[in-house]
Amino acid sequence: MSSDPWGRVDETGTVYVRTADGEQVVGSWQAGSPEEALAYFERKYEGLVVEIGLLEKRVKTTDLSAKDASAAIDHIREQVDAHHAVGDLEALKVRLDKLVETVDKRREERKQQRAKQSDEARHAKEALVVEAEELAQSDQWRAAGERLRALVDTWKGLPRLDRKSDDELWHRFSHARSAFSKRRKAHFASLDAQREEARRTKERLVGEAEALSGSTDWGPTAARYRELMAEWKAAGRAQREHEDDLWNRFRGAQDVFFAARSSVFAERDAEQTENLKLKEELAEEAEKLLPIGDLKSARAAFRTLNERWEAIGHVPRDARPKVEGRMHAVERALQEAEETEWRRTNPEARARAAGLTGQLQAAVDKLRGQIDQARAQGNNARADKLERELEGRQALLDQALKGLEEFGG
Repeated sequence: MSSDPWGRVDETGTVYVRTADGEQVVGSWQAGSPEEALAYFERKYEGLVVEIGLLEKRVKTTDLSAKDASAAIDHIREQVDAHHAVGDLEALKVRLDKLVETVDKRREERKQQRAKQSDEARHAKEALVVEAEELAQSDQWRAAGERLRALVDTWKGLPRLDRKSDDELWHRFSHARSAFSKRRKAHFASLDAQREEARRTKERLVGEAEALSGSTDWGPTAARYRELMAEWKAAGRAQREHEDDLWNRFRGAQDVFFAARSSVFAERDAEQTENLKLKEELAEEAEKLLPIGDLKSARAAFRTLNERWEAIGHVPRDARPKVEGRMHAVERALQEAEETEWRRTNPEARARAAGLTGQLQAAVDKLRGQIDQARAQGNNARADKLERELEGRQALLDQALKGLEEFGG
């Protein structure tokens, strides 16, 4: 028979381990000497020691889940309780019990951490919902839309709550976004409707203006043209693709009439020359409003200048296009500034702004080529006329380029 402090082998080859509850049978050994039997089961004990040590290290230094750790402890405990090793099994049980305490503590810590994270996520999502509901009432269409998109990205980065809470908060969040989208869509639909109504009104005004262009009833017809101009301004802006063409037809019809009237009243040339001087002074004052800074004050100032302009009367026929072109260039710059303000809230406007800029640049380049050709041919009258048209087109191009810069392009 052979023995050591923790086990022995009897004469039949049965191996025993000593425990607090007395000797327990480890197994039977028939393949060699008793010393070899004890050495074999002592190695199994050392294997358990190593396995427990590795598990202790994993629990301490890794993010091993409490569930997996408990399963590993139970597996080792089954081996210890089975008494299939020779050594201080009680010491192993003590280590396993301490390891259970550590895992339970870790489980509670993680439970509290998850509860804290869930609470933080709940507060974060509630804050996102409140902000989204406030933004849903905003009229800053572009800024609010961009902010709502950013809130969605933030939401996606937050952990999920319990299903009921998460669904309720998401429903409020989604509803706020939908409400904003509906309001924005209705707003731009209303703007489109207003511009279409303005187009129809201006089509009617152009038709009447063209019908009156051949009239020789100078006084009443001139008065009616002034009324038509007031109606034109009150009608608002039509769509960009229609506004310039309608204006050119409307103004062209008036020019035909007033040109005819001017030829009849040639004796008023002296008075009209004085009018020209006054209008040139007004045009110079108006041009000082450029570039547009404070749109509201510039609009008010131009309105006052325009009222004084209308009160002055006509100027000599040959001087009218240039002086009126100067005033109209300022008016167009104001209109473009207003359009730029509107475009800031329109996500589709940038592409149209870029397209318009290209069209205006092409028109300016074409006019310059025509001017050079006219000069080369000695047709200075045509070249001067084209120069005046170029001034207006260039003012439009400058304003369009400024608007495009505001989009960051």
